[in-house]
Amino acid sequence: MLVYAIVSITSALIFYTVGVWSEKVQGGLKRWHLFIFYLGLIFDTLGTTLMGKIAKGGFEFNFHGITGLLAIILMLFHALWATIVLIKNDKKAKLNFHKFSILVWTIWLIPFISGAILGMSQ
Repeated sequence: MLVYAIVSITSALIFYTVGVWSEKVQGGLKRWHLFIFYLGLIFDTLGTTLMGKIAKGGFEFNFHGITGLLAIILMLFHALWATIVLIKNDKKAKLNFHKFSILVWTIWLIPFISGAILGMSQ
């Protein structure tokens, strides 16, 4: 199960990074970015769930647990907001959405890195 958890979390990193930075480089939010954001969210949730089962403790009220929960909530909000922006076809919002994307991605990296450090130290 550990291999599946690691592959899922790493897939989340790849998808989310590609989505966020390609949105920035391409100069605006596009539908395919949204698809990649949702894939990142799905793989992060799957990987987090698998890691929780491996740890047998579920959610822990510590730095990693709190930042991880915050990251998933932000990723969900980010994907939903991107969906709304695309549905409304708000050109200004589509051009500026990358600012929020980069913020969420940066916050997401905190539990990703702390989880890798915790995993290697055990």
